Amino acid sequence: MDKKNIVILSGAGISAESGIKTFRDGDGLWENHRIEEVATYDAWLNNRDLVLEFYNQRRKQLLTCEPNDAHRQLVILEEKFNVQIITQNVDDLHERAGSKNVLHLHGELLKVRSTADERLVYDWKIDLVNGDKCEKQSQLRPHIVWFGEPVPMMDAAAKLAAKADIFIVIGTSLVVYPAAGLLHYTDYTVPKYVIDPNRPVVSNIQPIEYITEKASIGVRKLVERLMVE
Repeated sequence: MDKKNIVILSGAGISAESGIKTFRDGDGLWENHRIEEVATYDAWLNNRDLVLEFYNQRRKQLLTCEPNDAHRQLVILEEKFNVQIITQNVDDLHERAGSKNVLHLHGELLKVRSTADERLVYDWKIDLVNGDKCEKQSQLRPHIVWFGEPVPMMDAAAKLAAKADIFIVIGTSLVVYPAAGLLHYTDYTVPKYVIDPNRPVVSNIQPIEYITEKASIGVRKLVERLMVE
């Protein structure tokens, strides 16, 4: 019998338990910076050194973090299901936990790309500074989708969501678009689960089950259920 397709949309809440901060916590600052200062194209044009140093520090922080139980539990699902993870996160914790199929909607913190040719993407091994250039002699930038920029992987993500037999949302407020709209690409009859301690507001999506727990607890509970059903 063919395996069912599980599609998972993960957000900052799943990585928070690994020590990665989310700018939506508390006062809305991200490591004491306003988003407009470090995560927009205007910020890149106005203060490139600050933007590069900000992402250098985020990369260093990531390298000290490890996948948590929520990341590891999702790997178990691959024993029984075809699992595709669509993540809003720019960390590599899903991959380090062992998940095989991960699509990054908002880019990857451990990569950089050319400002002249976005197809030129490189692994990020050392600090990125003003003056680091690609093979076309153009400045390298973080491989991140900044606020206000298009989301190139959205079409691919929507196609995956449309094929889901089960759709799971983990640790996201469902207020960041276009990612939050992926729920609407799923078939109406597909079982949907939302795991988050703060129940997001979702309208016109049925059936849906809310698991109001932090990611590590909620994912474990759901994985245990799905593996025996």
